[in-house]
Amino acid sequence: MERYEHGGDIFTNTGINLDFSVNLNPLGMPKAVVNVIRDKAESFAGYPDPKCRELVSAIAEHEGCPPEWILCGNGADDLIFRLCQCLMPKKALLCSPTFSEYERAVHLSGGSTKYHKLSYEDTFLVSNRILDDIGSDTDIVFLCNPNNPTGLLIDFNLLLKIAKKCWKAGITLIIDECFLPFTDGSSAKELLPDFDNIVILKAFTKLYSMAGLRLGYMLTSNKNILKKTHDAAQYWSVSTVAQAAGIAALSCVEYVQETKKILRSEREFLISRLSQMGLQVIPSDANFLLIRSDVSLYEPLLSRGILVRDCSNFEGLNSDFIRICIKTREANEILLKNIKEVLYG
Repeated sequence: MERYEHGGDIFTNTGINLDFSVNLNPLGMPKAVVNVIRDKAESFAGYPDPKCRELVSAIAEHEGCPPEWILCGNGADDLIFRLCQCLMPKKALLCSPTFSEYERAVHLSGGSTKYHKLSYEDTFLVSNRILDDIGSDTDIVFLCNPNNPTGLLIDFNLLLKIAKKCWKAGITLIIDECFLPFTDGSSAKELLPDFDNIVILKAFTKLYSMAGLRLGYMLTSNKNILKKTHDAAQYWSVSTVAQAAGIAALSCVEYVQETKKILRSEREFLISRLSQMGLQVIPSDANFLLIRSDVSLYEPLLSRGILVRDCSNFEGLNSDFIRICIKTREANEILLKNIKEVLYG
């Protein structure tokens, strides 16, 4: 059977007790979101607002940017595919490794991809080397910040250099910031007034554990890109329940602060314990860790009811690598116990 390309395949892999393969908030969905879904259930019988007006207004206030720069979608993936359908890139530049849906969206729109290969010896950090790969044959550059599956942030000064080079060459720069709220990094949104070639992708999926509701949005000061991407969607692409949940989620300020506090502590704990076992752990700024092991971990952990992300289908990686999300201390200790048993018996 062909293995699922992403994390979270608890449908094929039955009997999973702990899913470390998806990078969701360890605190689970905020109570405010759960409550609004329950309390507004009767309103879901009607059609959703196709322009997501109330949600867009809330996002504009949250992001500190004009509402006319915002477009909501059925998850960030929906917007990735719509952008490629609209812009029809002949060639896109991607990092290797990175999120695979960029490549799939480009290929489905008839384009091809080239890779900027990140170095394991440099912990897969995006460096100034990428500037040499941004050439006149490039139509779109996709950057994931922090990158998936490495969890590493791109230096903001480097982002600015990339933006300038892309702008001069007429290249659209798409920056995926879906995991940025888990970090202490700065958003590229402050570049939008000066660079109309930038599109920023964001999602409620990861931070608010709303993967099943499918809600994301994009920010850009480019009215033409925004209109084309809007027109490429089905009329009611964002459900009523997703819009209501998104508005509620944006009010959960203390929830986000608590999330970051837990992640800082648990990330340090996991890196320390995994390193003590002899595993090679890539430093991470996000809510997940990329791990290299000489001993196969995926199948043995799966047989114990623990699902991790096999990274063999990431361009530039192989079956030596797995990715794990960072969970609560109790869940993390269970994972560590099972990894130790796999490694040492």
